[in-house]
Amino acid sequence: MFIQTEATPNPATLKFIPGQPVIPGGTREYRAVEEAEDSALAQRLFSLPGVSGVFFGQDFITVTKADGEWQHLKPAILGLIMEHYLSGAPIVTKAAASPEPGGEDFAEADREIVGTIKELLETRVRPAVAQDGGDITFQGFRDGVVYLNMKGSCSGCPSSTATLKHGIENLLRHFIPEVSEVRPV
Repeated sequence: MFIQTEATPNPATLKFIPGQPVIPGGTREYRAVEEAEDSALAQRLFSLPGVSGVFFGQDFITVTKADGEWQHLKPAILGLIMEHYLSGAPIVTKAAASPEPGGEDFAEADREIVGTIKELLETRVRPAVAQDGGDITFQGFRDGVVYLNMKGSCSGCPSSTATLKHGIENLLRHFIPEVSEVRPV
């Protein structure tokens, strides 16, 4: 098994591409070992000194470090990912692989606008963000403000504000005049 690695715009996050599905059709983020009870792989990754976050995409894994050097962490992470895939165990339990609960906040009168926002996020934003090892999901729309949840390498990334303000906000304002601003949750 060959696992590719890629740098992300977030220097604290590295992207691992196992060449096999990770979570087809979904994503899962863990910010602490206590959140990872449904994933043996995430638990093992958190056991490494310095690991502070794990994100599973459809076909990639991103690992975020709080401290330590990638030259020391990377071989250990590669070893754990390889061992996990060779074991044949699932990445997450079936219950966790389903989409995360909604919790979306918007007025019923804005349902059509929200549909357009979600379509633009799904077709134009999320694929580009996934290439950088992250994900962005819709959380709400109130008074012209779109609220987005940034995950994986996007969470805490130094360039995430620029991505939100200059990229996503401009895109949404271009197609949807009702959008005045985009904010992270």
